[in-house]
This record gives sequence, structure tokens and C-alpha cells, in this order.
Amino acid sequence: MKWEPLLGLVDEVKADVVKWRRYLHQHPELSFYEEETAQYVYNMLESFGNLELSRPTKTSVVARLIGSQPGKVLAIRADMDALPITEENEFEFTSKNPGVMHACGHDGHTAMLLGTAKVLAGMKEQIRGEVRFLFQHAEELFPGGAQEMVDAGVMEGVDAVIGTHLWSTIEIGKVGVLAGPMMASPDMFQIFIQGKGGHAALPHQTIDSIAIGAQVVTNLQHIVSRYNDPLEPLVVSVTKFIGGTTHNVIPGTVEIMGTVRSFDATLRAEVPKLMERVVKGITEAHGASYTFHYSMGYSPVINDAEITGVVRETVREVLGEEALFEMQPNMGGEDFSAYQQAAPGSLFFVGAGNQEKGIVYPHHHPRFTIDEDALETGVKLFVNATFKILS
Repeated sequence: MKWEPLLGLVDEVKADVVKWRRYLHQHPELSFYEEETAQYVYNMLESFGNLELSRPTKTSVVARLIGSQPGKVLAIRADMDALPITEENEFEFTSKNPGVMHACGHDGHTAMLLGTAKVLAGMKEQIRGEVRFLFQHAEELFPGGAQEMVDAGVMEGVDAVIGTHLWSTIEIGKVGVLAGPMMASPDMFQIFIQGKGGHAALPHQTIDSIAIGAQVVTNLQHIVSRYNDPLEPLVVSVTKFIGGTTHNVIPGTVEIMGTVRSFDATLRAEVPKLMERVVKGITEAHGASYTFHYSMGYSPVINDAEITGVVRETVREVLGEEALFEMQPNMGGEDFSAYQQAAPGSLFFVGAGNQEKGIVYPHHHPRFTIDEDALETGVKLFVNATFKILS
């Protein structure tokens, strides 16, 4: 397969991809509520022809393109959900749904996969095997849509899976690729400390949950700095501390919440035990009691070396060596990992930031946006990687 004709076909859908992205940006929907989004995607896919469509869950869509010759099965995934954020941009296509915003690029992911489906649907006779387009709901909210789709059977018979994430901290024109551990497991913890409330002027008559909670927060950091191998990535972050009502009352209880991020399965299992040991020791030392809850999030994203190698070759051949950016692992979480439990796969990052255009805001920021030139990059890589993987 020559690249030039494929790139020409991508050029033909570029305007559509931008249009689709802007429509989706105007009509964001939260995780597990993507009903209008899913219907919009379904209608677009139906208009392309040559695709077998299904709705594995209420708010997701799968399109199957079965080629004229037998071969492997490749799945390509895009997430569709938005976030509970009030948009502060002033575009013509800002969110029409108050308090909901596409602040993570999922509108772009969906538009890129629609563009990919449109190009490949017109090439059915040249497809060897099957391409399965997964339009997934609820990436942002655990337990996530990916596992629900896997449970519904969307990965049955799949030989490989790929996906991409538009990334605002990577400059436009660059593509981040990494084999092995790429994104961490985002686990969550919640701690309630029960002391004894009382007057702030008489602390000796209380069991100060605030003071005890502060020691818990400080000592949890020792898990990373003193219990963990410094060469093994681990994050323990306290992100919520609630207690008290006014200046002269020591509260009886405080609530502490946060997240733990890791790659290693053994370490992941050990951290909750270390945390509870710290909490138990501090609370008992001060006559308080506690409740400890720990929830496992998504599995870490571990990119398959062979599939990642194909993605890397595709970037070089389609965009040039200078476009290839060797990623470092990051401690964010992604439920793309659910698909990787069912088939070897690779998630890569497409640069969508542009300092000159003022596109500099991080993901989940109310002024987040993308350089829309990145959409064409994503479609090019999906289309060309499809033929490389299936061949």
C-alpha cells in the first residue's frame, strides 16, 4: 500500500473532521449520559455505508468494516464523554450545555475516528481482515466504559487494538510513542478519622481529629519517600481534607481523600496495607478511631512492543522522523487498559498544543482547547497504521 493515495483521502475528509469536532464540542455530555452523542455518531457512521453497526451499551457505538479478504482484526478506540466543567473559551462553538465541557479532547478523538471510518469504509475492497471502530462512553468516570464494552464482547476475535489521545502539552506536529508502561493505575482512597469534638479553648478535653488528620497526611508521604524503591514510580496524593465548621470548635471527625498511582502490580497491592498501617498507628496513638476505604481504579496502560513498533514506523513514514517524540511514562490513568487485557495494543499521543496560537492550557482546564490541525494527524496515523497492522 502506497502512502500518498491514503494521505489524499484523508485530505478529503479533513473539513468534515473539524466540523464534527466542533459540533461535538458544542454538545458535550457527561460519562454514562452520552445518548445524543452516541446517536450522532451512529447516524454519521450509517451514512458512510459498508459498516455493520451495533450498540453494545446504551451510550456506545461499534462499527465493523469487514474487508473483501480474510485476515486479522484490528480495533481502534475513541472515547466520547465530557467533563463537569464550565467552559471559559469564547469560540463560536463553545459548549451549549451549562456546566459541561469537552476539556480533555474527547470531541477530537471521536471526530478523528469518524474520519478514519469514512476513509476506510470507502476502501472495503482493499481491506484484508476487519477493522472494528469502538466509540466508547465514560472514560472519565470509574468504573469506565471500556470494561463495560469488553464485557459486552466488542473485543472478541480482536488481534490488536490502537487508540490515541490528543495532548496539549505536546506541540503540534509531534507524536508521542512509548512501548511498555505508559499510564498508571489511578486508585482512590478515603479515610474517616473519629476523634472527640469540643471547645477549641479546651483542647485537653478533646481528641483533636484535625491534628491527628494532619499527621496522617504528613506520614502518608513517607510511603513514597521511605517505604518505596526510589526507582519505582509511585504517587500518593491527598486531594481532599474536610473537617470543622468554625474557628472555636474542634471537630470530632475529619475526612481525607486522595489518589494512588503506580505501574507495578505487586506494589499496587502493597500500598493499601502500608497506608492503613500508618493510619492505624497514628489514630491509636492519640486515642482516635478510623475507617479506611481503598478502591482499585483502571489497570495501568502497558503498550505492546510489537504494536507500538508499528505505530512508530507509521509516524516515521507518514510524518517524518522529526515528528516522532519518545514519551516518558506519566502517572495519569486511562481505561484503554481494559482493551489491552483482551488483545495486545498501543495508545499513542498526538501533539495538540500551539504556543503561537495561545493553545497552552492543560487538560481539564476551563480554557482547554486543541490545535485542530492535530485532527488530520490523528486520522493519517489511524488510516496508515490500519494497513500496516492488517498486512
